[in-house]
Amino acid sequence: MKMSPFYVKAQDNMQPGIITSSGFLGDDTRPIVDIIEHDEEIMQQLGLDFEEVANRLHELMEEGRKGLGEPITYQQFLLQVYEARGFLPSPFEDGIFRKVNVNIENKKNGKTLLVSELSIHLLQQHHFLQGRGSPYRLEPEDLKGTLEL
Repeated sequence: MKMSPFYVKAQDNMQPGIITSSGFLGDDTRPIVDIIEHDEEIMQQLGLDFEEVANRLHELMEEGRKGLGEPITYQQFLLQVYEARGFLPSPFEDGIFRKVNVNIENKKNGKTLLVSELSIHLLQQHHFLQGRGSPYRLEPEDLKGTLEL
């Protein structure tokens, strides 16, 4: 994939201090197109579909919201949603998202994920799981293990 002006602007927006204090890239120095391409390959190897994963994460976030900030059990998951005031824009400049996080714990295997509303959007629309070392990085292996897809 080529770093078109669209991706250059998005990567600029992902730097620490632009949208979030820590940014979206962690300690990953690769261009975002390389990050996306690599994650697409890993997702395919693991048999994971971006749309299916995004839909499942969205479902778990919505179920977790029913707990009104308290942990709740849904299927084999322990879910807790945290909401903060305010919004975050997408670094791809295609939407604004509430500051909502869900902690997902698979009670059968103990695996966990921390997912934000913005993370789901980035995964679904851009196949961007964030850079290595980013606090909201969604590792494909962790998605598969926690969600059991």
